[in-house]
Amino acid sequence: MSKDVLVRPLINEKSEKILSKIRQYSFIVDVKSNKIEIKKAVEEMYGVNVAGVSTLIAPTKKKRRITKRGVLEGRTKKIKKAFVTLREGDEINFYEGI
Repeated sequence: MSKDVLVRPLINEKSEKILSKIRQYSFIVDVKSNKIEIKKAVEEMYGVNVAGVSTLIAPTKKKRRITKRGVLEGRTKKIKKAFVTLREGDEINFYEGI
């Protein structure tokens, strides 16, 4: 179940800044998943207690590329991001197995 809901952790500068200030972890999740499924998946996969989940859906964007054969136009996929707040004393270490 958790493998279907959680796609991957979102690790970038902004998410690291949020993590250090308010202890929120960022994930890219399946677009069809809801907050309850995300909470259960994080608790099951990482063995932590989740205090809250916030989500947002990033819309698609138009992309255009100029090639030798002409202009190629397309769209990016829409993605859903989940911001998970953990209870006091819990933490997730993404770099543990590296």
